[in-house]
Amino acid sequence: MKMKTEDRIRTTACSVFLFVVCLAVALSAVRPVRAAEGAASATVHDPDSLSETGAKLANPLGDLWALNFDLHPLQSFDGTEVDNGPEYGGSMNFQPIMPIPLFGEGDEQSKLVTRPVIPIVFSQPIPKGDGDVRKVGGFGDIQLPVLYSPPVNLTGSNLIVGAGLTALLPTATDGRLGQDQWGLGPAAVLGYKTPLFTVGVFPNYFWKAASAGQGGKPDLNQGSMLYFLIFNLPDAWQVGMNPTVTYNHNASDGNKWTVPVGLFVGKTVSMGETPVNIKAGFEYSVVKPDDFGQQAMFRIQITPVIKSLVTEPLFGK
Repeated sequence: MKMKTEDRIRTTACSVFLFVVCLAVALSAVRPVRAAEGAASATVHDPDSLSETGAKLANPLGDLWALNFDLHPLQSFDGTEVDNGPEYGGSMNFQPIMPIPLFGEGDEQSKLVTRPVIPIVFSQPIPKGDGDVRKVGGFGDIQLPVLYSPPVNLTGSNLIVGAGLTALLPTATDGRLGQDQWGLGPAAVLGYKTPLFTVGVFPNYFWKAASAGQGGKPDLNQGSMLYFLIFNLPDAWQVGMNPTVTYNHNASDGNKWTVPVGLFVGKTVSMGETPVNIKAGFEYSVVKPDDFGQQAMFRIQITPVIKSLVTEPLFGK
């Protein structure tokens, strides 16, 4: 038990240290968001402005550019393949949020939204088959969804609608952290938003498109679905949930699904002249793989807003 406690402390310390380094780099990079065009410097500290920023970030198809650092400083894993569970790990998903205007302006503007997910694994327990685990770390496979979002004057101001494709890139630095193959499939967002709340789902699915040295690994046939319900409270506070359900068709019965539920509390604040959305929460898997899977995790999300790199529609107004 002593070794498990030391493992947990080491994993958490490593996660927090690397996260702070990444956040410091990100904030230094986004400082130009002071908005030379005008009133942003006057409104960035205003609670109403910060509340609006938080509400926009809750929408997967919103019009703000941002950098999302989704840290999982402490994850617990358990199952029949380990003798002395639970085992502990830590990871982070780095997700740039990049809406690109295509046509028109205002309510007549359509856009392309991409939100690549870059997994960084600090420590991941992998069963060895003898009741014990080995810990691995590195980069995982990058997910690259690209979605078309139609103009507001077609969908209405409350409806959130987007559809497109998503790709899985075999970028894992360790074969145990990735699929060793290229994946491709559909992605969509469907939701509803009001000044009080934002609710919706963001599913995507992958099939094998090409091999990248997959060896004996089965052809990719799996997907995930982010589901979210976020309430906007006074003074730029938020409360809600945004877990991700995963499904692996190739897994055996009892090992296909991971279904987490959770709760977070968040607030949008100003760090200098940069609006930053901060959330902290806990998730627990009510369904997980019997053999070995994630049981629970603490989650911290820090999302600084950055200046848009594409301000004019690519194909004209």
